[in-house]
Amino acid sequence: MRRLLFVATLAAAVATPLRGQELTPVEADLAAWADANAEEAVALLQRIVDINSGSLNLEGVREVGRVLRAELDALGLETEWVDVPETGRAGHLLARTNGGEGKRILMIGHLDTVFEEDDPFQSFQRDGNRATGPGIDDMKAGDVVMIFALRALAEAGLLDDVQITAVFTGDEESPGEPLELARRDLIEAGKWADIALGFESGIRDEEAEWATVARRSASEWRLSVTGRQAHSSGIFSEEAGAGAIFEAARILNGFYEEVRGEEYLTFNAGVILGGTDVGYDYEETRGTAFGKTNVIPNTVVVHGGIRTISNEQLERARQGMRDVVARHLPRTSAEVTFTEGYPSMPPTPGNIALQEALSAINVGLGRDPMPALDPARRGAADISFVAPYVDGLAGLGGYGEGAHAPGESLDLESLPLAIKRAAILIYRLTRESPVL
Repeated sequence: MRRLLFVATLAAAVATPLRGQELTPVEADLAAWADANAEEAVALLQRIVDINSGSLNLEGVREVGRVLRAELDALGLETEWVDVPETGRAGHLLARTNGGEGKRILMIGHLDTVFEEDDPFQSFQRDGNRATGPGIDDMKAGDVVMIFALRALAEAGLLDDVQITAVFTGDEESPGEPLELARRDLIEAGKWADIALGFESGIRDEEAEWATVARRSASEWRLSVTGRQAHSSGIFSEEAGAGAIFEAARILNGFYEEVRGEEYLTFNAGVILGGTDVGYDYEETRGTAFGKTNVIPNTVVVHGGIRTISNEQLERARQGMRDVVARHLPRTSAEVTFTEGYPSMPPTPGNIALQEALSAINVGLGRDPMPALDPARRGAADISFVAPYVDGLAGLGGYGEGAHAPGESLDLESLPLAIKRAAILIYRLTRESPVL
C-alpha cells in the first residue's frame, strides 16, 4: 500500500516540472552552485582516492569515513560510525538530518574499493577532464556527489526542512558475514525511508544517458558430486557406474539445457575440480585435484554464481537446478546447495516514476531524456537490500570507465552534472508531504 501511495504522490510532486521540464529559480541556483564548486569537489575526490580503502584494509576504510564524516558534521548532520566487528570488516558511516516533514530520503554509498594495499594501482592522476585512480568510479565519485548535493541544498537553506539518512557502507565490494548483520543498519534505514537513492556510477553510451531502475541479485551455488572409485576398465558397468566427472558433466549440461533461458537469469560455473583427491576452499575460491586416467574419479566440486531480477525468478532457477541434480547416473550421487547473497532490485512502478523525474531534470539541464537501463547491464549493489521496503533509483554517480581494473577512470565534467541532478531531484521529491 505504501508503494502505491508513493507512486501517486510522486507523480503529483513532479507533475509541473515534467510538463515544463524547466528549472525553477531555486533549482537553477542549485545547478549554478554545483558548477561553481566543481573543482572543490574534485579536490575532495582526490583526497579520498589517495587513501587506500580496499575492503580488507580496515583502517583505510575508516580513514575515508573520517574524511567524509567531517564534511557531514560541517553541514550539521548527526553522524555515527557503526562498528560491526563480528563481520570482520571496518564498519559503516551513517548521517542524518533532523528537520522537516517531507518525504524521507535514503542516500546510499560505500567507502571501500576492490584495490587492496598490495595492489600497484594506488593514486589519483589527472589529465585535463579525465582522472584515474583506485575506486574513482566505483564509487568514490558517488560519495563526493552525495556530499556535494547535500552541500548545495545546505547553501540554499534547504536542508533544514528535509529528512535524509545517508549510509556509507564499508564492505560493499567484499561484504562481511553474516549478511543480515553486515547490512542491518542499511536495512533499518530502508524501512524508515520513502525513497532510496544509490550513488554508484552512472552509465552512458553512444545511445543515451541511462537511469538505473533495477539491478539483478548475486548469490552462489555449490555442487558436490560423488561416484564409485574403481579401475577405469570397468567404467559404465553396472558395478562401477559412470563416475563423478561424467555425473557432473551431465548435471552442468542439464542446467544449460533445462534451466537457462529466462530473461535476466544467468548462472555461471566459476570453478570445477574433479578426481580421486579433491580439496577446495570456498572462501578463497581455490583448491587442488588429483586423479589418474586409469581410475574412475570419486569426487567433483563445482562453485558457481547466479543472478536474477526477482526472488521469484531465483527460486524457479534453484528448483530447476535441484530437479536436474536429482536424476543420477549409475553409482553416483550429487547435491546442490545455495548461499544467500545480494538480493535483486526489481523495476517497480515507483522506480519508473523516479526515472521519469530524473529524466525531466536532465532535460531541464539542457540534456536529453534518460531512459531506463536494461537490468542485465548492471551488477548487484547495496540498494538491493532495501528494495523490498522502498522504491529507489540507482546509478546517480558520475560517468567513468574500467571499474575494478587498473586504470579505472572518471570523466570529471560528469561530477558537477551528477551533483546538480541529485540536488534538484532531492529538492523536488521533498516538496510534498511525506508518504504515510
